[in-house]
Amino acid sequence: MPSLKRVPMLGYFLDFLLGIGIGLIAGLFGVGGGFLIVPALVFLGLPVHVAIGTSLACIVLSSLSAAVTHIRRGAVLYRVVLLKEAFSVPAALLGAYLSSLLPENYLKVLFSGILLYLAFQMWRGNASSHSKPGELKTSRVSLVGVLSGLTSGLLGISGGVLNVPLFHSYVGIPMRYAVGTSSFALFFTALAGSIGHYRLGQVDLHTALLLAPGLIIGARIGALLVHRLYPGHLRRAFSVILVIVALKMLL
Repeated sequence: MPSLKRVPMLGYFLDFLLGIGIGLIAGLFGVGGGFLIVPALVFLGLPVHVAIGTSLACIVLSSLSAAVTHIRRGAVLYRVVLLKEAFSVPAALLGAYLSSLLPENYLKVLFSGILLYLAFQMWRGNASSHSKPGELKTSRVSLVGVLSGLTSGLLGISGGVLNVPLFHSYVGIPMRYAVGTSSFALFFTALAGSIGHYRLGQVDLHTALLLAPGLIIGARIGALLVHRLYPGHLRRAFSVILVIVALKMLL
């Protein structure tokens, strides 16, 4: 009988470790982590639509935990978040509509190409390498919002993998601020998406709550590490993440 009691405890421990791992990546790179959460939940037996909805609920927790840490470090640009979200929300609605009209394979190839280009640009380090934000190209934030929102609506992802490289390479936001600002923006994006999926019955709250402790702790650790790492190393590490996501989309 004692051995039977260890099985659920082992499951809880594995959920905790999974949450920490995904939260660490989310907090460190300012991404939602949906590209890891969704396949993990599908592997655990959830239907794909429920996995997507549950993933967004998890991203709400991880992004909020990371954002609070970044806010305390003064690494969130609120004006950029407000401007970006003002364009992301309607673009996401448009993307959701267009997703039913465009071939999925074409969208994946196009998105993967964009990610590989951004990975190359970030690896080269053409953007500002300063640790403090200087003169930003805020007029370009609206375009980042449109691209991020469209991608989120078309492909069902949070858009964080576009936020950070575009904030850094296109808008000129230093890497640490790009990560912090993206984390805060992701909270609102994921919250809106998770509410929509919850109303459709596509959120497994039990699974989300099991992952929650690990996600919150991992995201906080990742967010703290951002402010200890050399920006150039952080930028190149994010380039590798972009390549991984792009290859996963293609395969």
